[in-house]
Amino acid sequence: MKHMKLLMLSLVIALVSNLAYAQDDDSNNGSEKKGHSLTIDQNGINIHNKKHHSDEEKFEIGDMIFDLGINSLQDKTNYNSAAAQNFLKLDPSLRNSNLFDMNQGKSVNVNIYPLTTKYRLLGTDKQKIYLVSGIGLQFYNFRFNKPISYINTTAPAIIMDTAHFSKNKLAFDYVNIPLGFTLKTRLSEKRWLVYGVGLTGGYRIASWTKQISDERGKQKTHDQFDFSNFNSCVTAELGIDNVFRLYATYQLTSLQTDGLDQHPFCIGIRFSGI
Repeated sequence: MKHMKLLMLSLVIALVSNLAYAQDDDSNNGSEKKGHSLTIDQNGINIHNKKHHSDEEKFEIGDMIFDLGINSLQDKTNYNSAAAQNFLKLDPSLRNSNLFDMNQGKSVNVNIYPLTTKYRLLGTDKQKIYLVSGIGLQFYNFRFNKPISYINTTAPAIIMDTAHFSKNKLAFDYVNIPLGFTLKTRLSEKRWLVYGVGLTGGYRIASWTKQISDERGKQKTHDQFDFSNFNSCVTAELGIDNVFRLYATYQLTSLQTDGLDQHPFCIGIRFSGI
């Protein structure tokens, strides 16, 4: 419930911020400073109107970024390896990627970057290029269809549980630092195509399971299990500025330190951005 309240509050802040930015951008479209340029060529002396985007600084604090999407796993595990066999404490016939079958509609990814920065590398009437960074939070939620349980008694392991779970979730929280390029190409007088690529580096601040069943009620277990403390992702975005944006991420590093080799990937909507 606490995380849901934080999610809803962040979404409201992001939407209000984006709306205010869009209104401010529209009001500035008619107040751009105009100047003149003079050229001398074979056609004679010519005077041209030109616009100056003097209201945009070279370096600025950017808008808050809020992402909401779905996540899944690319499983690269060698299930014949000794590490995988030791980690999966269940029937050998079940030791394969189908063990981690997910409810995709309820496997949610959220990224929140309350502080972003942008450095303008190029700014013309047709094209803009920014180097962007910041700091924020990255959340993964994986909802499993099978009654698997992560345990850490004598050693981290996965078992096939006997309970009938109505919810079986594995979740992660990372503090995250992005670094990438955002590009804007003018489509019309008021519309820009936005696209970009980058990398993120994160540190795991929490990992836990949440299970709900008639047999045991609601259970939460916070533990590192066998998960790595660090992650790194490649990111991308595409959209129309102040209209819509899509984002995608793929984790280059494995979730686990040993046993399994799984890489989260996400796709969704970006509600605000650079």
